[in-house]
Amino acid sequence: MQPMRRGRYLARLAGGGRDVERAQMLRGHAFRGGAVGARDTDRFDNLCRHVLIEEAEGGALVATFRLMPLGSGREIGQCYSAQVYDLSALERMDRPMLELGRFCLAPGQRDPDILRLAWGAITAEVDAISAGLLFGCSSFAGTDAAIYRDAFGWLATRHLAPPDLRPARRAPESVALAEGGAAEPDPGRALRTLPPLLRAYVGMGGWVGDHAVIDRELGTMHVFTGLEVDRVPAARARSLRIVAGSGPA
Repeated sequence: MQPMRRGRYLARLAGGGRDVERAQMLRGHAFRGGAVGARDTDRFDNLCRHVLIEEAEGGALVATFRLMPLGSGREIGQCYSAQVYDLSALERMDRPMLELGRFCLAPGQRDPDILRLAWGAITAEVDAISAGLLFGCSSFAGTDAAIYRDAFGWLATRHLAPPDLRPARRAPESVALAEGGAAEPDPGRALRTLPPLLRAYVGMGGWVGDHAVIDRELGTMHVFTGLEVDRVPAARARSLRIVAGSGPA
């Protein structure tokens, strides 16, 4: 991926250990309570490509995420998501796949250009390996499912994965979206409480697993999210490739 710019921001791949440490520090703030100096690290970091989104002037880090390419569904057991989901339904997919993980924003950052640039960078990596599926864990803050009754109910009724691709349960603690969700969810409230990344996924035709994994260590609930690349609406795909620098301006 070549560096790319949108508005005030620049997206680029980590250039070395110091860049990865900066990403881990921001992740530590986002996922581990914001303790000063806390880094979020795991064994998957060495297997991933880390993307940094910075202010073009000054270099302040405003967002980060990591990407793990897989040659096909036969490698699905190597990814982070497979530690908490049974992904055997995806093993039959014969195209390359890309796992997106640890997406987070710096505190107070709400500029939509950041998310647009992030998706441009993701698009560049998807195209680089001709990925057929983009997937990962979308994180809801906290571990109280009752807060997200409308979001869970809305996802369960409108955006569940096809049965033949749906992840099965593996984690010791989880909640079914249909059981934890409202029977008649309020769509507006549901959309307001969706994580921004998940909102973008479903806006492009993405789908979710049928349960949320409760992660006590990180203080979050993860919902498996998938996006079949060929099903992204053509107009949206064109706009993403313009940001990525691989489509017509």
